[in-house]
Amino acid sequence: MDFSTVVVIVLFLLTLLLYSLYAKIIKNKNKVHEALSGIDVQLKNRSNLIPNILEIANKFMEHEKELISNVTELRTKSNKTYDSNSAAAVKEHMQLASALDAQMGKLLISVEAYPDLKSDQSMQQAQLSYNEVETKIAAARRFYNAAVGQLNNSIEIFPGNIIAQYANASAMPFYEVDKASKEPVGASSFLK
Repeated sequence: MDFSTVVVIVLFLLTLLLYSLYAKIIKNKNKVHEALSGIDVQLKNRSNLIPNILEIANKFMEHEKELISNVTELRTKSNKTYDSNSAAAVKEHMQLASALDAQMGKLLISVEAYPDLKSDQSMQQAQLSYNEVETKIAAARRFYNAAVGQLNNSIEIFPGNIIAQYANASAMPFYEVDKASKEPVGASSFLK
């Protein structure tokens, strides 16, 4: 083999390597978008369920008007569209979803203080549906975090950090629970 053939082979292999890294970054980026879309689907399911829960609860819970209006307001805000390519917009969307989680947790705990509401068949069914959706949201968030881990690793490790610019890929935020959601909810204050 002459020198020019070796150079051509090396250049071809280098190009093939760079292309495969580029393709891997694109695949990881698309997997993050797919995972984020999965979360959004489940959040939409929850959002569609919330008005039913609020309507049922509203009949019984005259004293909880502020909590019900907070849940309604957060639901409206979380239904707005956002730029899934913007890490800041994704993070804000996740914070709204966490705030809604916290408020719904408070609402569902306060249901315990209303025996008629707690025993209402419609409310029991709504709570079961809500719990099922929350389980699916948790699974979607785990899938999202795994996809974000793969993407961030592929664009932060050399030579991916150079190729990422050409793939229009940037590090995405992991889903993290906000501070309010980490706080234990004291059911005794709702059961008075």
